[in-house]
Amino acid sequence: MNPIELHLNDETIIWKYLDLSKFLDLIISRKMFLSRSDKFEDQYEGTFSEPTFEEIKLLLNDNPKYLDHYKARRKDIIISSWHTNPYESFAMWQIFTKNNEGLAIQSTIGRLKKSILNQERDINLHIGEVQYIDYKKDYIPLKDNYFPFLYKRKSFQYENEIRLIGDGANLDKPINDGLKIDIDVDLLIQNLYIHPRSEKWYKNLIETIITRLNLSIEIAKSDLESDIYI
Repeated sequence: MNPIELHLNDETIIWKYLDLSKFLDLIISRKMFLSRSDKFEDQYEGTFSEPTFEEIKLLLNDNPKYLDHYKARRKDIIISSWHTNPYESFAMWQIFTKNNEGLAIQSTIGRLKKSILNQERDINLHIGEVQYIDYKKDYIPLKDNYFPFLYKRKSFQYENEIRLIGDGANLDKPINDGLKIDIDVDLLIQNLYIHPRSEKWYKNLIETIITRLNLSIEIAKSDLESDIYI
């Protein structure tokens, strides 16, 4: 697994905030879902900045089918997004979970690598750090196969995102909305955080699920529900 545009070390703490259904799918199937790049809500996802597009227009003189090829390629790129932060984020709880019933997986870049390293798979995966740019002014260099998929608008800079990214063009099966890959759940999840505003019954439910599935997952107390001392 070769990193692309990755300037963070294996000890860097990463997070994934998700709802209960997605968490259950992960731990029961022991597979991680990577979404197809053209299925993200952000319409700029995997597109070119204006300066880059000016360069691409020159390429079209010699290769008029380049854009058609690229649009088809967007359907082959699959991505799993992670948030880098030493601490849990109140903003991320608000944005990516609903009804005070979400969960947050805390891991590290090293754990993410190791959790998929020995799994059988038919696709090469890489880890890349997202760069946040002004799409009207900043140039995205055409330097590797993933060049437009590791850039986002500055409006999303709060996400501090790294991406597990792969190219499924050579797979002998359809990707549809995305692709699931085998994952070592116990190795991936260093700590599990339950939504700090969730009810007691919900916390008990998560603990019961973890026990029933014989998972060695540590449930940590959220800093956002710490006791207040006056």
